[in-house]
Amino acid sequence: MSAVDLAATSLRDLNAALHALPPDTNDTQWTIRNPRGQHAIAVGLDVPIAVEIEGHVGYYCAGMNQQASVTIRGNAGVGLAENMMSGEVRVTGDASQSAGATAHGGTLVIGGNASARCGISLKGADIIVKGNVGHMSAFMAQAGNLVVLGDAGEALGDSIYEARLYVRGKVASLGADCIEKEMTDRHKAELAALLAKAGVNGGIDPAEFRRYGSARQLYNFKVDNVSAY
Repeated sequence: MSAVDLAATSLRDLNAALHALPPDTNDTQWTIRNPRGQHAIAVGLDVPIAVEIEGHVGYYCAGMNQQASVTIRGNAGVGLAENMMSGEVRVTGDASQSAGATAHGGTLVIGGNASARCGISLKGADIIVKGNVGHMSAFMAQAGNLVVLGDAGEALGDSIYEARLYVRGKVASLGADCIEKEMTDRHKAELAALLAKAGVNGGIDPAEFRRYGSARQLYNFKVDNVSAY
């Protein structure tokens, strides 16, 4: 196992060492201490390694992740796991704005709350939030899943495409073209699998959630809807 103390090692050197790992590396367990809220920690990883960060991180932690499993034992700043392609990112605390933005694949698990625009322009990843999400979450979300065990802020799913939204608590308001949809047995099974993946399925019934998605009225321009564009 490799341990890096960011109080003694520069962030640039840490990321360079992680990027230099070969695809068949045996150095698969990394611990990062004293992150002290620095930005862009463990970004651009593309090897199947496990990285544990002991403390709070700043902007864009684990952005563009591929294959790696990154755990943050603290809170995360703006853009956590932004543009993630695969792998897994977990934060035990809260996440700031735009968590999982544009993420194409992989799994993002947020142990606390997520701020505004969680899952903005989501393109295929699974995001599970154990707390609440802020306003404009899943704005223009194209594919993938956003699961919220708590409440959702205003304008949830505004201008959504084909992403699926599951919310257990209250929704302050739905955005343009986002509607509540039927929760079928197939969706309950899908949700159960997502909860199990996040390790939060114990004692939680998928039937407690409501499903939201696109009404498909904004796919093509209609002059009668001009005020909604």
